[in-house]
Amino acid sequence: MKPIEIDNVQQILNQFINKKVYIHLETTNGAYANHINKAAYNVGVYMRNAQVTFEQAKIVGNGNVYRAGLKMEIGWIYAEGLTDWTIHENSKLLLAGHDREGRLMVSLQISETPFSY
Repeated sequence: MKPIEIDNVQQILNQFINKKVYIHLETTNGAYANHINKAAYNVGVYMRNAQVTFEQAKIVGNGNVYRAGLKMEIGWIYAEGLTDWTIHENSKLLLAGHDREGRLMVSLQISETPFSY
């Protein structure tokens, strides 16, 4: 993965507009929080292969950390805290947010084909 290049990522997001796509969305502070501070709450989301169609996609940020939003007919999907990106298997967009120690905190992935388990 490499640091997000906002113009390149936006172009790729635009290629998925108005297509049925599969979404993987994952957030976690998981064991990181509880391991360091026993009083911390563990929170997370794991959603894989939700099929959606979005009509607008936008990535915004300050040059270090980004938020990507996907506007559907009746709602939104968004991921905040994104820092890195890559194209996987020549067609899947992978966006991820890593903390200062390189641990995964958030992931948003978009593909026209289902993600493997």
